[in-house]
Amino acid sequence: MVCSRCKMVVKSELEKFGLNTISVELGEVEIVETLNDDKKNELAVHLKLFGFEIIDDKKSRTIDKIKTLIIDLVHNKNNEINTNLSDYLVSHIMQDYNTLSNLFSEVESTTIEKFFISQKIEKVKELLIYDEMNLSEIAFMLNYSSVAYLSNQFKKVTGFSPTYFKQLKVKKRKQIEDL
Repeated sequence: MVCSRCKMVVKSELEKFGLNTISVELGEVEIVETLNDDKKNELAVHLKLFGFEIIDDKKSRTIDKIKTLIIDLVHNKNNEINTNLSDYLVSHIMQDYNTLSNLFSEVESTTIEKFFISQKIEKVKELLIYDEMNLSEIAFMLNYSSVAYLSNQFKKVTGFSPTYFKQLKVKKRKQIEDL
């Protein structure tokens, strides 16, 4: 789950499934009931219809937690980070960053940093499309050191300058879950 609407859908579907939720957070659900394997598989099939999956093993939960923290940071908290990304993740997950980084790279075939950059670029695209902020304001909001650095990174990832992207008729944004 990567947004508040996702949380609402999951909570609603769990209730329709007859389950009582204790909490529904980004990437994490706690229910009152204990599910047997058949009921868990049935629930997994049901949630899959909405694009969600049940993650049960520790590695997958850790990867999901990393992604959820990064997505939440970039898309919901305007990248309000007072420390570097590695310290931010370690403080929330309570594991060594090298362990997190190696696990993420092994499972996702990309680095945490590249995932973080792809999320930031998608946020930049969104803000450019909305046309409510100039590039300088966007760079400041997303903690880029300069507009030039943002522009260079944007062009490296998308192949377009931010100005050219803004002029495109067909906007090439990706859904968060497709990154």
